[in-house]
Amino acid sequence: MSTRLYEHPIFLEHVTPAGHPERSDRIRAINVALEHPNFERLERRQAPQANEDAVLLAHPEEHLIAVMREIPEEEGEINQIEADTYASSKSLQAALTGIGGAMAAVDDVFTGRADNVFVAARPPGHHAEKMTAMGFCFFNNAAIAARHAQKTHGAERIAIVDWDVHHGNGTQDIFWDDASVLFCSTHQMPLYPGTGAKDEKGKHNTIVNAPLSPNVGSDHFREAFKSRVLPALDDFRPDLIIISAGFDAHHRDPLAQINLTGEDFDWATGRVLELADRHAKNRVVSLLEGGYDLEGLAESAGMHILRMMKG
Repeated sequence: MSTRLYEHPIFLEHVTPAGHPERSDRIRAINVALEHPNFERLERRQAPQANEDAVLLAHPEEHLIAVMREIPEEEGEINQIEADTYASSKSLQAALTGIGGAMAAVDDVFTGRADNVFVAARPPGHHAEKMTAMGFCFFNNAAIAARHAQKTHGAERIAIVDWDVHHGNGTQDIFWDDASVLFCSTHQMPLYPGTGAKDEKGKHNTIVNAPLSPNVGSDHFREAFKSRVLPALDDFRPDLIIISAGFDAHHRDPLAQINLTGEDFDWATGRVLELADRHAKNRVVSLLEGGYDLEGLAESAGMHILRMMKG
């Protein structure tokens, strides 16, 4: 498989307070994993910065303005946007570069420059609702990527698969009444942000939630994937699959109690690639979301990317 990775030094410059789990070391941990010889043929590109108008693909202008107001001018200053979401002087630039990477990834898979793409960006995006920055997220990268695929490449059916351990409430909010986007999520429940019950199905039954109880492991995760996520993807027949690739369901992660290993993310990646081969001409765009234990993140992201490379 032809796999491309987008990265950028600006992702290290989105600064959060000392002790915050969403920190620059997450990107450094992935970079260490990518030093392995297995990744020698991985095509690594610098992510382009999107313009501010790209945010408007999934968010109203009021939300963009509200976030921009929170960006501090002084280097070293950190503003608290909401309970656990913070902005530093380079945070807007980092967020727009994450969006730019996601949009470039969509362009790549539709023009044939790559079969699949991983975007190693921060801040993450899947908690950002239409009008709300929350859960470490400013803008919803997956939603913007989906809208870009529709607007620029004429994609008719897009599936977003979210295996972050926290429910992607923002993505669900944005696509709740949209029949053209399928949103499938496995996540721990109860857990932040409190959404993601099985009966949350959206206006057109295109929301598929597969909540997992605390302290379960591989068997429960894989069964949820096989019984709920994969059949929904098969029925929907997407033109593009976007993965909200959070790795905080790893057993080492401090923010949740799901006991997965890197092998589980490898397995789930393989199943998504099979669906993409069947329905979407192999088009998969994977966007980094959570994952807060550095060892668990490096293991899981590394196995995820390697599986993308192997197909």
